[in-house]
Amino acid sequence: MKNIKTIAFDADDTLWVNETFFRDAEHTFCELLSDYIDYDNCQKRLFEMEMRNLALYGYGIKPFTLSLIECAQEVSDGKVSNAIIGDIIDLGKDMLNAPVTLLPHIEEVLEELSKEYKLVVATKGDLLDQERKLEKSGLSKYFHHIEVMSDKQPANYLKLIKHLDLDPTSFLMVGNSLKSDVLPVLEVGSYAVHIPFHTTWAHEQVDIEVSHERFKSLEDARSLRSVLS
Repeated sequence: MKNIKTIAFDADDTLWVNETFFRDAEHTFCELLSDYIDYDNCQKRLFEMEMRNLALYGYGIKPFTLSLIECAQEVSDGKVSNAIIGDIIDLGKDMLNAPVTLLPHIEEVLEELSKEYKLVVATKGDLLDQERKLEKSGLSKYFHHIEVMSDKQPANYLKLIKHLDLDPTSFLMVGNSLKSDVLPVLEVGSYAVHIPFHTTWAHEQVDIEVSHERFKSLEDARSLRSVLS
């Protein structure tokens, strides 16, 4: 990876904690609906609802909250109370107002790498929410460019690489998702580093072993320097 000029970082669960808030909200949601559906089926129905809505709403907390409300109405046959709907809306607001918790060592790594490389954020989600989290995180000073993507398919990465005026072989993507941060990046001829997070959304899970000359898997961000040298 000696020819890398620009390093892109996923945001959620790569720079800061994110999925934990979604799983906590899901747990509370299913408890709120315990009079209508058991916990395991609640999780299943919610995931199905999220998948149905993904093309329309996209990614992020606000789409998730809309899916919670729609799921509550569906599993209760429209009988869910206004009080529970209010609690669900509050779940979404609490997530939007949650503090940003940086992952260990990430700021020291960004500070060091920013002296030698152009750093960018390449993340999915809601633009307003991601800008809010980046501002709260205190990390924006390290990044040359922020890209909030509607999806992370090869075409999305090629568009970003072209916008940055790069050759694909000089671009490295760092993230926690094999599906979104690794496989499409390798497909366009760029480099990818996978740093797993302890919790992964079911939609991002892939049952695949990646072996590629342009790919590395690391335990944490501190090891980035070793693969770049």
